[in-house]
Amino acid sequence: MSEIALTVNGKEVTGSIEPRTHLADFIREKLNLTGTHLGCEHGVCGACTVLIDGIPARSCITYALACEGADVTTIEGLDDDEITGELRAAFTREHALQCGYCTPGMLVSARDLVVRLPDADEQQIRVAMSGNLCRCTGYVGIIRAVEMTIAERRARGIAPVSGGGRAELGPVGSRRGSAMERDAMQRVTHAEAVAPPASGAEIGLQSLDPNWQPQASLEQSFVVRHPLRQVWDFFGRIEDVATCLPGASIKEASPDRAVGQIRVKLGPISAEFRGVAEIERHESTHSGRMQGAGADARSNSATRGDLRYKLIALDEASTQVEVTIAYRLTGMLAQFGRAGIVQDLAARLTAAFAQNVEARLSGAAPPAPQTLSFGALIGPMIVERARRVWQSLLSWRR
Repeated sequence: MSEIALTVNGKEVTGSIEPRTHLADFIREKLNLTGTHLGCEHGVCGACTVLIDGIPARSCITYALACEGADVTTIEGLDDDEITGELRAAFTREHALQCGYCTPGMLVSARDLVVRLPDADEQQIRVAMSGNLCRCTGYVGIIRAVEMTIAERRARGIAPVSGGGRAELGPVGSRRGSAMERDAMQRVTHAEAVAPPASGAEIGLQSLDPNWQPQASLEQSFVVRHPLRQVWDFFGRIEDVATCLPGASIKEASPDRAVGQIRVKLGPISAEFRGVAEIERHESTHSGRMQGAGADARSNSATRGDLRYKLIALDEASTQVEVTIAYRLTGMLAQFGRAGIVQDLAARLTAAFAQNVEARLSGAAPPAPQTLSFGALIGPMIVERARRVWQSLLSWRR
């Protein structure tokens, strides 16, 4: 399950949902806002249209987690809206509805036209409304109602809004992330623009949400064939540690904080998470903690993680490293955060990290900078799972 926080019809809403949950299902089943109708569930009929950050969107094909931090308005939230009120009156006068199933989506889409079209152009209205399907009216009354509303508002001197409030290209949805990740990115920007502060307090994570709850957590461990003191000293050099983690790099570092990034490739999707981390180390227990938060502007995804490690001397020449990772991923890339996949990937990533640490401690040159390719990691995993399935089928046939 994943945690989500957004605003729906002016009210802050939180909840736990599956990463695959669509916004329409979240609105209807979790919030009981059934004015948003489901028709084709393929983004074709337009019955599920809502406003996301003021822009019409198909909620049946929009992942709810992609709307983390967004402002969502359903038909219920337009009860007192001036434009929607005028459209309702025009729909009544022009007999623009019959069964009413398509009407909520029609009104949301029509409202967008009333806001942005400079004049009542029938051809433009027909083209723009072609994404909303109706099996009752024949569309004539609908087109006439929208045309009339636009004409009346322009006659009263109400000017159109250029672009209808659209500020960026690309799919609609949250372009902000949660307050936690937004604050983290603001701190990163500040850290890059000015000289770094004397301590990590200014951009530290204490000022972020103290009640943060992880989406998931996992544990990994590995052994390196070097004495505990050597491994402990190595883990204190964050720049060296980062070179062992595929895709990671450090831009600024001090004993208690770091600013850096990690490059990730998920098939055709490339992301570059830039963020900050606080660092704690405890000599007496040979343990440490790193808390970080960051975001990728390209995919509108954000993450926060809490990594804890402990070093245990097995003998004079080998050390066990125990790692616990808790994290939360929001935005477009959250759909790749399913527990089973993450657990398998974490095991393979840990193995790669352990191999690189072993090499660095043995005096080898640091690995060349690279992108964390989930394709390279997940390929062997898929082959192994396919092999197990094939073996189970053969044993069943016997």
